[in-house]
Amino acid sequence: MLAFLSARLAHALLVVVVVSLLAFVLGDLIGDPVASILGLEATAADRAALRLRLHLDDPFVVRYLRFISRIMAGDFGVSYGAQRPVADLFAERLPATAELALAALALSLSVGVPLGVYAAVHHRGTAARILMTLSIFGVSLPTFVVGILLIFCFSLGLGWLPSFGRGEVVRVGSWTTGLLTVSGLKSLVMPAIALAIGQIALVARLARAEMLGVLKSDYIRFARARGLKDRAVNFSHALRNTLIPIITVSGIQLGYLVAFAVVVEQVFQWPGMGLLFLQALGQTDLPVISAFLMVAAVLFVAINLIVDLLYAAADPRLRIKSLAVRS
Repeated sequence: MLAFLSARLAHALLVVVVVSLLAFVLGDLIGDPVASILGLEATAADRAALRLRLHLDDPFVVRYLRFISRIMAGDFGVSYGAQRPVADLFAERLPATAELALAALALSLSVGVPLGVYAAVHHRGTAARILMTLSIFGVSLPTFVVGILLIFCFSLGLGWLPSFGRGEVVRVGSWTTGLLTVSGLKSLVMPAIALAIGQIALVARLARAEMLGVLKSDYIRFARARGLKDRAVNFSHALRNTLIPIITVSGIQLGYLVAFAVVVEQVFQWPGMGLLFLQALGQTDLPVISAFLMVAAVLFVAINLIVDLLYAAADPRLRIKSLAVRS
């Protein structure tokens, strides 16, 4: 287990280092922050003074090492646009993104798993085939298209739900939440559905495939031969083993939902980290851009590492395969 853990940590560290380099390089390629801060009418002297103050003329290696050392110390720098520490901006936006991602994950599991199980149990039926066909559309539809359709139908058409914003929020300690207010819950509905649609389709297809495989196993045949009712076989025996890979994948889904909520936050003007990232792109705010890419990468790596370790603890065959590949 120690060798397996060491290998996974080494891979995770390598990924983080590569992403940090890419994030820093992309920040340099996006544009000139001096032009975004001072505007086109600034004098050459003002531009030179600002470049000197921001250390933009330092050698690439020096700037990269400074960037890494600050990140390791938990210092993401100061936003060029807001003139505030990036860590403070992230702390303000994190609750909105976290609630959106968790709501979408809950929707994807609570809706996708039952649909997939139904499609597996009744896989020869017309309804199951229709569900699987619809799941292809769910995977294929771009998230922003789903969001626009939801706004057109439930906000502009029916007037049931607000089309933008987070609604009224309350502060619980250092955390702000809209889950405790009516307007906050209404504002969450459409963004969460838009973000969850594709994941619902993926979970449904995964649950169906896993359930079909379990239903063909020997112990399920033995349970049926003992005279157990279909309901007991499907839900007490088959579903339990079907959920293991789904729960594993759900951890990876959470990282995906947090990192790729950018589109949904833009469509619904949801005040999360994704919207902050897009605003930073428009302002060439390099500290915010680089920090967001780093946080997203570390989140992905951490979740994947935890999932790998939990799965290896549950299934020792993975550790053996990993060690065999290395040798």
